[in-house]
Amino acid sequence: MAHAAKIDNGIVRQVIVVDNDKLPDGGEFTPEVETALNTYLNGIGLDGEWKLTSYNSNFRGTYAGQGYSYNPDLDEFVAPVVIIEEV
Repeated sequence: MAHAAKIDNGIVRQVIVVDNDKLPDGGEFTPEVETALNTYLNGIGLDGEWKLTSYNSNFRGTYAGQGYSYNPDLDEFVAPVVIIEEV
């Protein structure tokens, strides 16, 4: 299964699973597969920019979660920073 993150203004808005049989090369992480992913998802009405993300964090830094940011310079997902104030 391939995992895809929808990016809107640099923020992950949604993460979905896509059957590998819907993508070339079994959904391997390549620019061609990512292009095919966007063509497929946009073609079934899931508009926007989609990036592959690795459930095992094998590429793009970490598995994308809703609210994470995407840094195009690093080509990585970045977890949100949580600030905890001491009381």
